[in-house]
Amino acid sequence: MYICNMHMHVPNRRATFSGREMENKHGIKNFGGSLPVENVQALSSKNLKEVPIRYIRPELEFDEFSMDESLQIPVIDMSKLKEDQSSHNDELAQLHIACRNWGFFQLINHGVSEEVMENMKMDIQEFFKLPFEEKMAFAQLPNNIEGYGQAFVVSDEQKLDWGDMLFLLPLPASSRKMRFWPTNPTSFGETFDKYSSELQRIAVCILRLMARNLGIDPEDVATMFEDGVQGIRMNYYPPCIQANKVIGLTTHSDATGLTLLTQVNEVQGLQIKKDGRWVPITPIPGAFIINVGDIIEIMSNGEYRSIEHRAVVNPEKERLSIAAFHNPDIKTMIGPLGDLVKGKKPNYKTITHEEFVKLVVTSKLDGKLLVGHMKINHSSSLA
Repeated sequence: MYICNMHMHVPNRRATFSGREMENKHGIKNFGGSLPVENVQALSSKNLKEVPIRYIRPELEFDEFSMDESLQIPVIDMSKLKEDQSSHNDELAQLHIACRNWGFFQLINHGVSEEVMENMKMDIQEFFKLPFEEKMAFAQLPNNIEGYGQAFVVSDEQKLDWGDMLFLLPLPASSRKMRFWPTNPTSFGETFDKYSSELQRIAVCILRLMARNLGIDPEDVATMFEDGVQGIRMNYYPPCIQANKVIGLTTHSDATGLTLLTQVNEVQGLQIKKDGRWVPITPIPGAFIINVGDIIEIMSNGEYRSIEHRAVVNPEKERLSIAAFHNPDIKTMIGPLGDLVKGKKPNYKTITHEEFVKLVVTSKLDGKLLVGHMKINHSSSLA
């Protein structure tokens, strides 16, 4: 049996979620978006002497960092995972260790062409270079998560991240909202479509391999995600004069199945939390940084765990990254998979995907709070 078809064609998808809470033609509800806040790129261009108080995070000065420069997330070579390679079983075992012990790894030799990746990087850099008024043509609408703006702002009091984003839902293709897709640069649509398709292929391939390591039928997992929802968040973190007092993206775990991250320029900023300390990640050129999301933690009944991470900003240089989130079909129930809880107690609740998405969209980023909502406390049930 072939776990991974390196040239698999990903068919069009059929469901999405965004906008007001209402039924679309596929019977899928839309769940809302973020409160509007000031554009950070425009704010940073004002030559501020001090950053507005809503961005200042006093707690950052108490953070602990790993001083071990050799401590880096595992590297997985996708070319060694092909079943006709003698290295297949060894690399598969390394993937299992990476998912179980780290929740993060870098994927090399993944088969996505350099042209596809470089075109995506160039186009998103060109978009963020546009004048503010041009970018605002693709701004989020009220109660909508797609478009240019920010995410997870749910109150007028919460602290804000030092960054802007363009968020799009390219899959399912039949439900794309093209009004949010930039028309400048003119190549964006074609570039983004190719990038989306390639990352979906890689994500499903890795999920098949993860399923095999967990003792689950890879086809069952592939079926959930091949017809799933893909969201791509393109991040822009401006330089900041008080970089050590702000955060680009708040500490969180990803409320998704699997995330594939691309570093766009040479400015680093991703940090993960390992054993209570922050570990800066040095991206390998051309690699994807992949991390386990909350949905996989829940489905694996905790065998694989999502990891808290964040983005920091640079005092002098802008940073750009692209995060692609891969989720199961909207009809999928989010809960521990049956094969993993036979004879065991489930450690997480089971809810509909729609309920899970609504919980995600209406919450602010806050560590692993979402997973906490899903956990079952067996000790309290014995009282």
